[in-house]
Amino acid sequence: MVEVKVDIEKCTGCGTCVDTCPVEVFEVKDEKSVVINNDECLVCRACEVQCPENAIEVIE
Repeated sequence: MVEVKVDIEKCTGCGTCVDTCPVEVFEVKDEKSVVINNDECLVCRACEVQCPENAIEVIE
């Protein structure tokens, strides 16, 4: 089971994760990124790598 976590304290709501994720795991709500489709995660880790604030963690 994969778990995708967003550190709300670090997240600036830039939307990079939304644009980067190939399977739409993220959505920006109230100026913060939230995980809406955790089960769709492919564990490609593109969101982790691309997040400018290092606010995303993918845990296998």
